[in-house]
Amino acid sequence: MNALRTDRKNLLASLGVLAVAVAILWVVIPDALTMRQPDVIHKGPGVTEVRKLSEFFDGIAGTRGDTEVYVLDSGKPGASALILGGTHPNEPSGYLTAVLFIENAMPSAGKLYVIPTTNASAMTHTDYMEGTPRKFSIDTPGGPRSFRYGSRATSPADQWPDPDIYVHASSGQRLSGSETRNLNRAYPGRADGTFTEKVAFAITSLIQKEKIDITIDLHEASPEYPVVNAIVAHNRAMKIASIALLNLEMDDIAIGVEPSPTNLHGLSHRELGDATDTLALLFESTNPAQGRLRGVTNEALIVDGKDAMYLAAHKLGRLFVPFGPEGEPLKKRVARHVATVQAVFDAYASEIPDRHLIVGAMPSYADVLGKGIGQYLQAPTSIAKQ
Repeated sequence: MNALRTDRKNLLASLGVLAVAVAILWVVIPDALTMRQPDVIHKGPGVTEVRKLSEFFDGIAGTRGDTEVYVLDSGKPGASALILGGTHPNEPSGYLTAVLFIENAMPSAGKLYVIPTTNASAMTHTDYMEGTPRKFSIDTPGGPRSFRYGSRATSPADQWPDPDIYVHASSGQRLSGSETRNLNRAYPGRADGTFTEKVAFAITSLIQKEKIDITIDLHEASPEYPVVNAIVAHNRAMKIASIALLNLEMDDIAIGVEPSPTNLHGLSHRELGDATDTLALLFESTNPAQGRLRGVTNEALIVDGKDAMYLAAHKLGRLFVPFGPEGEPLKKRVARHVATVQAVFDAYASEIPDRHLIVGAMPSYADVLGKGIGQYLQAPTSIAKQ
């Protein structure tokens, strides 16, 4: 009889645990699935067509590796450039900078290509162990717009399992197994490779087929990372990076230039510069929501960039960048990226006068910093009417 009572108690306890688990899943799964719904991006007046990445390599067609390529063609001769946002979707300034170019830019010479969600799969999930929110909002004059805050890596739903050791295909470089889902360790990619390598291959193919002159990959890094608030340039792009630096510093925008390491493979600034004729650059801004020293990770940290732990670390001299009470707000990081992109375009024009890429109608560094990102985003209501 005692054994029967014990079995009944164990059964009831098990059912209770199962009920709690089901209740949690009932709440969590629908919220998680919203990450698979793409953010709506407004096609600004400069957008002449929207293509798919699979047009350049059909091996990603029908997968979450396929994504939109916004083309802004001035209709006049000039240089061509590709802006990559969302390579790492937990680095939101790159993504939002790409969106600002799509919704505002008006080229008057040359052609601009923009991919806002370069790793579209990584936009569909978060790094749960990091405790980050799934979305964040930016206020616009017509109401708030919501954007996804994704993961550094391709979703396990699209590529799994990770190997113990990731071997970069063309160089033989060995990295941690989880890096196999890091798009910025997969270039130049392989047509018959992993999901992530196929996405990298599609981007490389776009650059080759469209004869892209300049490729800019937009990123963020934690305040304690040594390469931050910097341009990382392939050796062939060092001259225009250096000219851009001088122009930015004349506008009181402090920035550094770093050469792309020849012995670190898979990254856009190295492999795209080696595999194609493009001038490959990568920009890093400062994102305290990524760092190991941060406190509470929430939407406020992502947007406002204020963190007491980083402020304390700065006072102790432990950071590579200044970090004051105003923090590193998202608007400042986006403003920095917008200004640096324009500075690179200007530097290229100064070096190759007959191949200008002139992109007008974009806000300046002071504009974005003073008025905020939302002033240059379309309101949700206007997007809904498209």
